[in-house]
Amino acid sequence: MSDYAVINPATGETLATYPTATDSEVQSAVAAAHDAFVTWGRTSTPADRAALLRRAAELHRERRDDLAAIIVREMGKPLAAAEGEVDFAADITEFYADNIDKITGDTPIDILGDGTAVIRRAPLGVLLGIMPWNFPYYQVARFAAPNIALGNTILLKHAPQCPESAASIAQIYTDAGFPAGVYTDVRLTNDQAAEVIADTRVQGVSVTGSERAGAAVAEIAGRNLKKVALELGGSDPFLVLSTDDLDGVVQMAVDARLDNNGQSCNAAKRFIVVDDLYDAFLDKFAAAMTDAKVGDPFDPDTVLGPLSSLTAAERLAEQVDRAVAQGATLVTGGTRDGAYYPGTVLAGVTSEMDAFREEFFGPVGVVYRAADEDAAVDIANGTPFGLGSYVFTTDAEQAQRVADRIDAGMVYVNLVLADSPELPFGGVKRSGTGREMGLLAADEFVNKKLVRIA
Repeated sequence: MSDYAVINPATGETLATYPTATDSEVQSAVAAAHDAFVTWGRTSTPADRAALLRRAAELHRERRDDLAAIIVREMGKPLAAAEGEVDFAADITEFYADNIDKITGDTPIDILGDGTAVIRRAPLGVLLGIMPWNFPYYQVARFAAPNIALGNTILLKHAPQCPESAASIAQIYTDAGFPAGVYTDVRLTNDQAAEVIADTRVQGVSVTGSERAGAAVAEIAGRNLKKVALELGGSDPFLVLSTDDLDGVVQMAVDARLDNNGQSCNAAKRFIVVDDLYDAFLDKFAAAMTDAKVGDPFDPDTVLGPLSSLTAAERLAEQVDRAVAQGATLVTGGTRDGAYYPGTVLAGVTSEMDAFREEFFGPVGVVYRAADEDAAVDIANGTPFGLGSYVFTTDAEQAQRVADRIDAGMVYVNLVLADSPELPFGGVKRSGTGREMGLLAADEFVNKKLVRIA
């Protein structure tokens, strides 16, 4: 049976299976993408590409209800969150249509001699995207839209549990009027993906996923001298240094931890609270996490649907149980029911425990006590990850100072869930390399060609 299947995590029922591509189909897809690049990348105008991207954004919005229902079934995302994700994918796609001149236009250089010089931004060619299951539309949009705007062509390997949403995205690009080969959904095995990366017609690969997946892809890409962009895991710190509204900060902490059933790489996962606020924060945070309703993801009152799969829930439960066995305190939650896992809070985690360095990919928050700003920053930086971070303080100078000291690709001060199409997304350390979204996304797979004229 194919690895590509829609298995409803709420019920465990297999709703549909999809065949993996044959080797012949893979070769045909690569050839079509390469042939399309010759015309799309070389002769289409930015205005042509912008018009088609704008139509793709419109189709996301027109098909919003159907698209949202698909990912509720595929990975258990609560319906309101699924609808919001479709909207965000549309906004991202539209952003690159609106800003296409900025990412394709020449950049003049002030030269020392006579004549002129510019940096001309040219597409690279065929790109492979390897996408995760946790944001089936949003992740694809932030990879595909800027690169299609540049004139690259896309081969898209989606997560095996997201074949229906993957097919729906491909249909949108077809129905929007993109030429065949500009965007192709390919259900690859891992071995086939390795062969595609090695293919001389493919110029780069972007992967969003686990550290293990990123390392494997980067190794193959490096061996074949291909550009690679990696967006990997995160264990983002949420620093509470001072506040005039502790209840408001606690609510934002819960929102940041439970978004997408807690399965977001840049979710706040470690809550680092200065000593004088720690006890009150822990009590309020634990109560709010306990109150988060677990249930049917199609129910509008549900906060937490099932995790993406039974395996994901079992893995999370094993991590929590191991943390407790090593000496952590289970403040609330921690009881799995099938693929469902409740809002859970751990405290008393020390640097000797596995939980200090691991990412909890689910609705588990770890709360740390910090003596002062210096201790809070030390805890924040004390993991292999460096994706996002959150700082809460009433001191504007402290906010700037701590933002400079945190080892992360993103720092949000006094707000959460503020991702936006114009804001770059990415991390440092083991959280990956490169940036997606914003204008910086168009810097990853582009030839910044110097044109010097006497």
